[in-house]
Amino acid sequence: MSQTPQTLLINGEWRASVDGITQEVNNPANGTVIQTISQASTADVVAALEAADAAFPVWAGMSARDRARFMHDAMDIFRANLDAAARLLTLEHGKPLNDSIKECRYSADVIDFYAEEGRRIDGTHFAGDLGPTHSFVLRQPVGVVAAITPWNFPVDLLAWKLGPGLAAGCTFVIKPPSEAPLAATAFVRAFAEAGLPPGVLNVVTGPGGSVGAEMVTNPLSRKIAFTGSTATGLWIAEQAARQLKHVTLELGGSAPFVVCDDADLDAAVPDALRRAYSHTGQICISVNRIFVQRGVYEPFVERFTAAASKLRVTADGLAEPDADMGPMINAKAIDTVRQHVADALERGATVTTGGDSPTGPLYANGYFYLPTVLTGVHRDMRVMQEETFGPLAPIAVFDTLEEGVKMANDSPYGLAAYVYTADLDRAFYAAKHIRSGGVGININDITDMRGPFGGMKMSGTGRELGQPGMDSYMEFKHVRLRHRAPR
Repeated sequence: MSQTPQTLLINGEWRASVDGITQEVNNPANGTVIQTISQASTADVVAALEAADAAFPVWAGMSARDRARFMHDAMDIFRANLDAAARLLTLEHGKPLNDSIKECRYSADVIDFYAEEGRRIDGTHFAGDLGPTHSFVLRQPVGVVAAITPWNFPVDLLAWKLGPGLAAGCTFVIKPPSEAPLAATAFVRAFAEAGLPPGVLNVVTGPGGSVGAEMVTNPLSRKIAFTGSTATGLWIAEQAARQLKHVTLELGGSAPFVVCDDADLDAAVPDALRRAYSHTGQICISVNRIFVQRGVYEPFVERFTAAASKLRVTADGLAEPDADMGPMINAKAIDTVRQHVADALERGATVTTGGDSPTGPLYANGYFYLPTVLTGVHRDMRVMQEETFGPLAPIAVFDTLEEGVKMANDSPYGLAAYVYTADLDRAFYAAKHIRSGGVGININDITDMRGPFGGMKMSGTGRELGQPGMDSYMEFKHVRLRHRAPR
């Protein structure tokens, strides 16, 4: 009889769920079972929250220097085992190994960055205007954080939450994604091995409808840090509002990529290609819509289509670590891409490359879709209004930059946008008028751990990374003191 897996971390102890229920983690490239893990019950979640609540005064009461030491030590341990964690990430997600290694390395860097930022937490003070008073503004941790993370970057987006939260003095209950929990759990294991006090970090894996719901609604959690779908984010916001909890919600995106007629196509084409198809298009800041000014529309489409048709889709991200794409995460994800392509074709669009799954025995048991390009698209198509989250790039044409910006803003989402132009005035106009939380000018990545990341409109609320990322885990307390002359 096999032993029940002990993959939940509660109050410093790795254990099985109280009811013994388990779940399988599958490889999306071939459907095989990678590992069986414990599935937390509501009782497990409550125990984890209670442990985090009990550990909060201990962790918050430590000096920032001591918290930083634990965080640095944890990342030394994680880096020593990084290759194993990256292999787990490739197996459970499907992304090529080089992409997994890059994610794990960056995640460790984020923790180290915030370990030092935590030592620079300060307050402000000022003399009062009326009478002998002086004010102090203290920055203090919010308390227990419920961190719910997605499957597309399960380590990276966990680090974005743990880094500032731990440095601020918060404790955590973490729900890794059910589809890809293994590498994220390995990341947390490094903290446990570094000797963090019991209860500072807790891991509970299971369905969002039960595990995530208890984390959100239980009064012991004082902040919800969530990355995922807009629909789930709206539910979390409603529930958190009932108890006035802090929230950071990074939700869906439909990033526009605007190419002006003075753009350097030698840069714009490969940059658009990478941002559209990297991680099989399963990134919240993936290019979802491409808008090209009429003067360079034809050459852009020709070059982009040719490059997309040559991308390498691997069925084994370990054997081909430098491949361009791997599988999608599950059948539902492929269904969305197929629906968007079918809808576009019915409304007059044309497929210039891709449009189906790759064939052959290597791809037979996995969730694969070819990099696909659509032309002749317009705003009424689903692909132009919904987040595809797959390897699909629709290309539309515009005449003036004002029109291009209007088309870019024609979406309920506003997470990231990209603009390629050689003209500074055009660049500034676009950056100012596109409604998104980040705009890349002649660059296809808006993330830097020193700058804020988050969305406008239906793409979320709050910010991660940068100083705002740290502030989101803190309360600001005004202390006003009346003083008198000594007697």
